[in-house]
Amino acid sequence: MSRVWLRTGEVARAAGVNNRTLRYYHRRGLLAEPSRSTGGHRLYPPETVTVLRVIKAAQRLGCTL
Repeated sequence: MSRVWLRTGEVARAAGVNNRTLRYYHRRGLLAEPSRSTGGHRLYPPETVTVLRVIKAAQRLGCTL
């Protein structure tokens, strides 16, 4: 089974956040640094979408970063 990798925009759209939010979470240490394609694009595993959704759900419940 081959692994499907997602680019920044794909992850952001699927999780309902923008690209800047995704990079902010990297700086805060909430997400691991993604792999890079040969062209330099950030490549994320699909599980990243789930992680982002959990972070956003926690924020809606009043948790802070």
